[in-house]
Amino acid sequence: MEREIITGVDRSARGRAAADWAAREALSRGLPLRVVHVSSPEGPDPAERWPYRPETVADHVVAQLTDRHPTLRARGLNLTGAPAAALRTMAQDAEMLVIGLRGEGSHPRIPVGSTADALVRACERPVVLVPGALPGEGPPGRVDGVTLGIDARGPADGAVGLAFETARLRAARLHAVHAWKLPARAAERPLPVLEEDRATWEDDEVQRLSDALRPWRGKYPEVDVLEDVVLLAPEVALAHAAANSGLVVAGRRSGRTALALLPHTRCPVAVVPV
Repeated sequence: MEREIITGVDRSARGRAAADWAAREALSRGLPLRVVHVSSPEGPDPAERWPYRPETVADHVVAQLTDRHPTLRARGLNLTGAPAAALRTMAQDAEMLVIGLRGEGSHPRIPVGSTADALVRACERPVVLVPGALPGEGPPGRVDGVTLGIDARGPADGAVGLAFETARLRAARLHAVHAWKLPARAAERPLPVLEEDRATWEDDEVQRLSDALRPWRGKYPEVDVLEDVVLLAPEVALAHAAANSGLVVAGRRSGRTALALLPHTRCPVAVVPV
């Protein structure tokens, strides 16, 4: 059965921004798009039915997307229940799940909503979190690169594969970022770390990253890869790299890093479970 890209939507601008990103990704991968809206079982009060009823949200979004992307294969689905649980179930056989950072009812000071947070931690498929495009916030990101956050000591194959495949589809450069820290024994020394010691440790990390990426370079010879080893906290390293990216990809083991990164970047962030 052909896989789909699933996007969870509501009536917010953030939801529409996520749906539009998902539509463009579906077109680039030649996949259909399923637009899903999950309503509360209790139903809305009359004030919450503006500008259109919750049970028609998915259909409205599909109409908007197919108007902008005439070749898009899309269909809507309206469900009732808990959003995180419903979307997790829908995404079990999906290529990826795409959602906004927070829903229409979330407080504006909360950078990541409860639904997005729950799905990043538990969804079995890749979850892409798309920053909103509300007035004054600008576009959701640049499109001239893919950044991969990778732990060269234990790379997540699912994340590496998604990053390479996305870079191939976009004919974009892949920026592979491995953040490292000084070994514990360095902190035990009474004197500052010698430069030659730091350089030796860094060379070891460079070799680890090269070894981790070598089979993927062989599988994707057409992808231009920039290998980057940085002595920074992972979220700081990725925030710097994301400034020139259209997508940041990280494994779930780096999920906390991805969540910490989100308030500091305008580009979508994909969290991959394996």
